[in-house]
Amino acid sequence: MRERRFAPIVRLQVQRDMTPVHRGMLAAELFLDEESDVYEIISMPAMRDLFELSSLDVPELRDPPHKPIDHPELGDTRNIFHIIRERGPLLLQHPYESFGTSVERFLKEASIDPKVRAIKMTLYRTSSDTKVVDYLISAARNGKQVAVVVELKARFDEAANIRWANRMEEAGIHVTYGVVGLKTHSKIILVVRNDYSGIKRYLHIGTGNYHAGTARLYSDLGILTNDEELGRDATELFNYLTTGYTQERSYRKLLPSPKMLKYALLAKIKRERKLHSSETPGLIQFKMNALEDVDITRALYEAARDGVRIDLIVRDTCRFRPGIPGLSETTRVIGIVGRFLEHTRIYYFHNGGEEEYFIGSADAMKRNLESRVEVVTPVTDKKLCDELRFILDTQINDQRSAWEMQSDGSFVQRQPSSEAEAIGCQQLLIQSAEKRSKQATKVVKGKKKRRLRRNLR
Repeated sequence: MRERRFAPIVRLQVQRDMTPVHRGMLAAELFLDEESDVYEIISMPAMRDLFELSSLDVPELRDPPHKPIDHPELGDTRNIFHIIRERGPLLLQHPYESFGTSVERFLKEASIDPKVRAIKMTLYRTSSDTKVVDYLISAARNGKQVAVVVELKARFDEAANIRWANRMEEAGIHVTYGVVGLKTHSKIILVVRNDYSGIKRYLHIGTGNYHAGTARLYSDLGILTNDEELGRDATELFNYLTTGYTQERSYRKLLPSPKMLKYALLAKIKRERKLHSSETPGLIQFKMNALEDVDITRALYEAARDGVRIDLIVRDTCRFRPGIPGLSETTRVIGIVGRFLEHTRIYYFHNGGEEEYFIGSADAMKRNLESRVEVVTPVTDKKLCDELRFILDTQINDQRSAWEMQSDGSFVQRQPSSEAEAIGCQQLLIQSAEKRSKQATKVVKGKKKRRLRRNLR
């Protein structure tokens, strides 16, 4: 990192219409070979600088302010572990639902709860306005065993992560840096608590970083649960991450990479081909940032060739092309462009009617599946599966924010044909979150009224 500012320039990008004289002068001043080191691009260079435009006070060019709601089940002021234990797993939808009153609250209460014995988590990226590190330090000072796996090679955040790691170590937190040769990209928190019935494990598993800033801008999912088997799997995972010991580890539900996830996805795609028939048509739906892995792409082509319907919602790189005669005629590939950056990963398989949903940190990319420690978890609760189904259906059927890939790899923006279709999927998800919040408020008010009537009798 110290050498970075003095590193030699290896590449210069210029717009295609730059005059040859200016191009040559710029290359000479930077000591570059104009023939081999200068690259022409169609788009504008340094587009990141356009973010400054978003700070201009021009209301008519901005979306209406969005304030995340509290998760309906977390409006209760009771101990969050009691809520999870009594109401079952909770699906968190950011930025539609608040990161502060869910994930940060989970860590805050763990840090002060006298029954909590240990907290373990992975930290890939965080921000100065995130209270995550403060709560971890508070937990250590309150006598809890705290272990954090920090990824020092998180691109562009190396310096910040070194500072966080030093600060946590000074507070007595056991900080490790993952397994040699693998980036730790998983998003997972494990809390060990001495419940009334013995030691219990509580988990948060997410698709996004523990970063308060991006939680307001990125579309992500997380799950809060005390599932016993997932808790055991998480213990296995942290034993691996904090020791690096690669003995044969047994996972019941979690699909971690690099050992299991890719093989599991390939097996499930193959199973979907096998179960596909005219009576029970196969269906695979993936939502992710990128689809780049050659083996996954090939397996999807084979499934599509056999007639399995495939829907892909991919924000960035995608090696799969739909609509190729005799190969991928049963497929759709779309990308969603809206006010929030789509960052969620969902994997769905129809499985002959025994539907399977998974969420996690991994994209279908070679680096994620083979060179990183990722975590993907099954979602089995009926209510949570219905929420995931609503998200997938809302985005797949979007006629306002969706760009559909053509067979030649180009994209065409869908056009709404009615007023109802003119509302983008992200606005629909905002409205859905607000509706859930209002319904929860009505339920709480109804309970209070019934309690009051009983007391008056």
